[in-house]
Amino acid sequence: MIKDEDVRFHETDPTQPNWAETNYFGFYNADAKLNVGVYALFRPNLGIVGSTICMNSGFSNAPWEADFVDLQSSLPIPKDLTAYTLSNGLSVTCTKPNMDWDIRYDDRDGTTIDVAFKAIMLPFDIQDPEMDPMKAKALAEADKSGHFAWGTAYNGHFDLTGRVTGKVSIRGKVIPIDCVSTMDHSWGPRPERGAPNMSWLHAHFSDDLAIHVIFSFDPETNGTDLALTHGYVVENGKVYGLKEGRGRTHRRRERYAEKLELVLIDKDDREWRLSGRGLNTFPWQCWPNMVAFNVLAEWECNGQRGYGEIMDFFEAPQLTRLNASEKTRRLVAVEV
Repeated sequence: MIKDEDVRFHETDPTQPNWAETNYFGFYNADAKLNVGVYALFRPNLGIVGSTICMNSGFSNAPWEADFVDLQSSLPIPKDLTAYTLSNGLSVTCTKPNMDWDIRYDDRDGTTIDVAFKAIMLPFDIQDPEMDPMKAKALAEADKSGHFAWGTAYNGHFDLTGRVTGKVSIRGKVIPIDCVSTMDHSWGPRPERGAPNMSWLHAHFSDDLAIHVIFSFDPETNGTDLALTHGYVVENGKVYGLKEGRGRTHRRRERYAEKLELVLIDKDDREWRLSGRGLNTFPWQCWPNMVAFNVLAEWECNGQRGYGEIMDFFEAPQLTRLNASEKTRRLVAVEV
């Protein structure tokens, strides 16, 4: 169970210089197909913060093709995670522990963020077997592999869905924000190489229905088939952990999701079938060596339409190997 004190910095392992604590807030304006990501990765043992502020509404294959990107990796670390201001212009204040935040940003050149996140559920703790059926299953099977967490980086982790309201401006152009979206918070050792592949996605239909899922996938097959790792349905304020799930991703434009089909089973044995399609693309470089192939997706479930992000994580060395293999296959085909 997530406790109020989890909103603060956690005690680190001093022998792990790569120990990290993270906050991610994502939100969007579906009419403008604008997706916004606000991220901070704190490394207390090193005394630095990496932060990315990204806004994208089109089919971008490089960061500089997006509406706005600010990537900074070595900012001074604040003392308090509940209310902090970074030197890149980002300010975050938690107004209710692990539930509500005010997020502001000003690049001092006409691009700003001023939004409030208010939870519609309690934080979903992926390490709590009472909340997460996948964790309970792993414990029952005495599974020590750790597949139910994203390596050590998710030793502590929760996901949280809420309503985001406010506005952003991009070089003076104001775009209103009023959507349901999902944030997360993690803590644990986070090396910059060796993380498993992951698809982190969600579909938000209203304040009364939202679905969040974390899948694993095989990069050798381009992440076509998805296997459930964690997830939940939040319906009318009640959270239903997912116990089974699968998905299939159809990709184009590099490794971005173009279409998805999901089948999910919650703890009460209810089946949820979703289909999604990508509305834009953006290569989010969340930290060195990692690329998240990010899209804002439109979703359909039981006649309802919703929106949410899809992030498919690949490491840069892995991508170079996969791309080299693809080039080799093409060369062999030409020679034959």
